[in-house]
Amino acid sequence: MPSNLLKIHTLVYRFLEYLEIEKNVSKLTLRNYTFYLDRFIKWLDERNVDTIDKMNQSVMREYRIWLNRYKTKHDQVLRKNTQNYHLIAIRNFLKYLAKVDVSCLDHSKIELARVAERQVQFLDHDDLNRLLEAPLMVNKSKVVDSNIIMARDKAILELLFSTGLRVSELTGLYIDNINLKKDSFTIRGKGDKLRLVFLSKIARLWIAKYLDLRKDLNPYLFISHNINNQTIITQREGLTNRSIQRLIIKYAKVAGITKKVTPHTLRHSFATDLLMNGANLRSVQELLGHTSISTTQIYTHLTDQHLNQVYQTFHDTKRK
Repeated sequence: MPSNLLKIHTLVYRFLEYLEIEKNVSKLTLRNYTFYLDRFIKWLDERNVDTIDKMNQSVMREYRIWLNRYKTKHDQVLRKNTQNYHLIAIRNFLKYLAKVDVSCLDHSKIELARVAERQVQFLDHDDLNRLLEAPLMVNKSKVVDSNIIMARDKAILELLFSTGLRVSELTGLYIDNINLKKDSFTIRGKGDKLRLVFLSKIARLWIAKYLDLRKDLNPYLFISHNINNQTIITQREGLTNRSIQRLIIKYAKVAGITKKVTPHTLRHSFATDLLMNGANLRSVQELLGHTSISTTQIYTHLTDQHLNQVYQTFHDTKRK
């Protein structure tokens, strides 16, 4: 059978195997590609587009229109970024087909939707300090009568700001990953890439306090505890990403911060703090674990702001 008459289902399955084996992508990336391509295949099936030769520009235009008008079960349209994730999966699928000599639509024919410039949400100095101190404020007010929970939550906040970790990187940490006698450790991050992150003195202090209170054998660094200070002994997992998100929302409210705060806000605050204090973009790229410098350039406007402040403060002061 000519390659361009191969079933799209078959080719997608081979592509996903390629991502898993040859490209060694993360489980999350593989899951996302599977989701986006499954949705595309289902749409193609409904229109009897079953072989790769039928997948032309006209079909792709129809799919883009469908994506743009698609509504979720909550009656919401897909954001442009989400639409682009679907298209990127298809483009990379077509790149793979060209690589293995299957005649198909040129991937460059699929253009991404224009999106608004990404906005970086970070905390200013005062808000950040209040957030980091919020677990101590809660403990003093007796809302949570549990020192181990206070120590854990304080350690989590300090670690996020100290390292700029992604929430998934934090929840995947084991106790053995961190040597508190050192001020750095290696994290396996997005794309299974290793990078070095650094611990502040205060982050080390609170992690040590938290671990001293632990009386369990759970290997994860951050775990659930019940209200009586006792670890849930049967649990062999760490806190979930969602648990960390709820934790940060809770302490943002305690700190009186009205804008939306997420674990990624602390990652942005980490990067912003470095840049505002003179770090160069390339160093911040490495500390964040970004593959491309273009990803880190979302912070460029922040450094521009800083330069403007310097200019206004120090330039031609005698004529002011």
